[in-house]
Amino acid sequence: MTELITALIDGETVATGDAPIAVINPADGNLIAELPEADGATVDRAVAAARRAFDEGTWRHMAVDKRQEVLRRCADLIDGAADELADIETANTGIPRSQLRNRSIRRAADNFRFFADYIGQSVGDLYEQNPDYLTFVRREPVGVAALISPWNSPLALGSMKIASSIAFGNSCVLKPSEQAPLGISRLVALLGDAGLPEGVVNLVNGRGATTGDRLIRNPGVDVVTFTGGTPTGRVIMRTAGELLKPATVELGGKSANIIFDDTDFEQAVDGALLGIFTNNGQQCLAGSRILVQRGIADRFIEAFVARTRNIRVGDPLDPATDIGPLVSQRHMQHVLSFVPEAGSGDALLTGGRRAPQFERGCYVEPTVVLASSNDARVCQEEIFGPFAALIVFDTDEEAYRIANASRFGLVSYVWSQSIARIMEAQQRIEAGIVWCNTPMMRELRAPFGGYKDSGVGADGGAACEAFYTRQKTVTIPRRPIALRKLGV
Repeated sequence: MTELITALIDGETVATGDAPIAVINPADGNLIAELPEADGATVDRAVAAARRAFDEGTWRHMAVDKRQEVLRRCADLIDGAADELADIETANTGIPRSQLRNRSIRRAADNFRFFADYIGQSVGDLYEQNPDYLTFVRREPVGVAALISPWNSPLALGSMKIASSIAFGNSCVLKPSEQAPLGISRLVALLGDAGLPEGVVNLVNGRGATTGDRLIRNPGVDVVTFTGGTPTGRVIMRTAGELLKPATVELGGKSANIIFDDTDFEQAVDGALLGIFTNNGQQCLAGSRILVQRGIADRFIEAFVARTRNIRVGDPLDPATDIGPLVSQRHMQHVLSFVPEAGSGDALLTGGRRAPQFERGCYVEPTVVLASSNDARVCQEEIFGPFAALIVFDTDEEAYRIANASRFGLVSYVWSQSIARIMEAQQRIEAGIVWCNTPMMRELRAPFGGYKDSGVGADGGAACEAFYTRQKTVTIPRRPIALRKLGV
């Protein structure tokens, strides 16, 4: 029986909405759920519930230690349901279950624990330079946050938005991607058992252009955050700006992965493979442009291609699977559209086709292309799949020029055993995050956000506190003061 995915408002399921959106299992093409698109009235009801919860103040005025207890219970509930969440998320996204179980779901629980710890250490500012006054600055929650989460890592990224917004006392309305709503819908339902007051976390479903737009425009929403594609991010920023609502958007990437000739060779090969093929290649932080210095290029390319051919494409429920199906038929066709044609100047080294061993499902062979130059389409556009573009460079200066010749600037990777080279690289690269001699490492205390078309604003401890709270300056005389008497 096909599951019906509903909205969750004030702790109650709400099934009203327009004609259902089909949710398909990308492994076999079967319909697994139907998603009624929340109409305007449903969205407004969700915002009203969040606003009422915020105005009543039960959550935002709760003692910090009590709020911490609730956030930690949220994490414990996620841990307790990890197997269930992994099964749901795998069926919906095609991401290998082992990766979800060991990374994304663990990260979802860690998000709540991190912000529970963070709010216990937050401090205000005190200014006492003026001998007659004390001035202190405190932070207050902004109100109601609209959270729009992506389809490529729903639990990890959706939970980050929920945990960071409510930790500081806000209420929220979450709209997950209509392509992958199942895992995050189950997570929101779980949170109801953690002790959150009704209305603090609400969920609506639907497309961005309809449900998402209505949510952003609702006057009861105070701030907006979005993770997803750059074109949609532009629309959201424009809409939020017209309404004078602060917004953060974490968008696309075409990250440079620079392999210098003095690198630890095996580490660099391992890291480059993980950087592009983890999560089925569907991640904005993928190291999709691999820049290799000429002195080791032939050896590196040979090893990288050989290892790529050994990557196991298969059933995402199989623990031995490295890459599962892409999220949809439409996205599979998008990824395959980047395979270079004969005579284009770019050389297809391996992959470049739908995996032939599967009769059904959105399976694509991991693909490697040697690009003719950084101007090639495979180097400039975000493919968002298991698709690596290799570029050979000669000098360090050339590597920095190629890395920065992109409209994106989310992350970058640097592989070298020279600390001087690493320090120069991190300074020269135009990206919000630079990972040196490591694949993806997420430090929640530090800001995570991009330059250029990769977004505006950041996630992370202090970055989230700045976004989800308002500053209030309070000035108090140290002693009674003599005031000028007007009109005497």
